[in-house]
Amino acid sequence: MIKSFRGLLKDGGQEKIPLHTNDGRTGYRIVKFQLMHDEPGEEQAEHTVKVYKLKQSTIDNTINFSDNTLLAAGYIMENPNNAYPVSKVIVFDNEIFNQDIYITQSDTIGSRACNYYIELEEVRLGSLEATVVTLKDMRGRNTT
Repeated sequence: MIKSFRGLLKDGGQEKIPLHTNDGRTGYRIVKFQLMHDEPGEEQAEHTVKVYKLKQSTIDNTINFSDNTLLAAGYIMENPNNAYPVSKVIVFDNEIFNQDIYITQSDTIGSRACNYYIELEEVRLGSLEATVVTLKDMRGRNTT
């Protein structure tokens, strides 16, 4: 089963997507991640949107793929001048997780909001798999 979530994140914003369950036997994997400006073609914008396993204390535009709590990152730049078309890069991990996730957004050249759309594939986990995924998430909390 595919679950989808969408929203509008303000500059410096963070949103929680609640996914945890009591037994942890429902896992998720990102299958689609898309970004769109809040007012396409209106103003120049440069957004960095990231998906984490943990709530972030600071929201910035730094992308560090060595951070084991980072599940996905997206960058989109738009300039209303036709000489500079929209450019976009989206990267996401194939990792299975079973806890809440957090999406952050930073506009590096202004204070614009950005829309996101994310699809998660639901994965049934056995009790051993659920324990491993949960422990992996807990371990990640201490390594960032």
